[in-house]
Amino acid sequence: MAGATPTANETPGIPEVTNEVVQRGLWFEEFEPGTRYLHRPGRTVTEADNVLFTTLTMNTQALHLDAAWSAGQPFGERLVNSMFTLATIVGASVTQLTQGTIVANLGFSEVAFPAPLHHGDTLYSETIVVDKRESSSRPGQGIVTLHHIGRNQDGVVVAKATRNVMMWLREAGERQAGAGA
Repeated sequence: MAGATPTANETPGIPEVTNEVVQRGLWFEEFEPGTRYLHRPGRTVTEADNVLFTTLTMNTQALHLDAAWSAGQPFGERLVNSMFTLATIVGASVTQLTQGTIVANLGFSEVAFPAPLHHGDTLYSETIVVDKRESSSRPGQGIVTLHHIGRNQDGVVVAKATRNVMMWLREAGERQAGAGA
């Protein structure tokens, strides 16, 4: 139950709850440029993932959907939709970096897909903190620049992107969280 207060435990043999930890991302102050976060576990991408994402997003590119046509193309098979790859490497970072501490995603730059991702590949994600600065127009918030990298199981870079996010400073974020309770 969200927002529940710890109470006496009603199950025999289980101690009374005396401490509660809520999973969250990092506050602005906790980001340090030059730190690399390795997001685990990896995500093995299936054919079903690719077909579902591709059709949900109305991307009718035959390179993602048509096995016979793709067999005659340079890679000889269908490729995983690059937008799925990008969404997955960013999504893998959420619990470790931005869960409940982000104000907004501001944008992406330098997005690249240097190698394809194939059905059955396992995608591993990492993030490097590039820069941070307090916002001059939004008190209690700051802008963090993150560089996301996706590698397959062989360590080959299949995606990378730089992203700017607006993050809460701890005091303002905790105050905001308390206002929503």
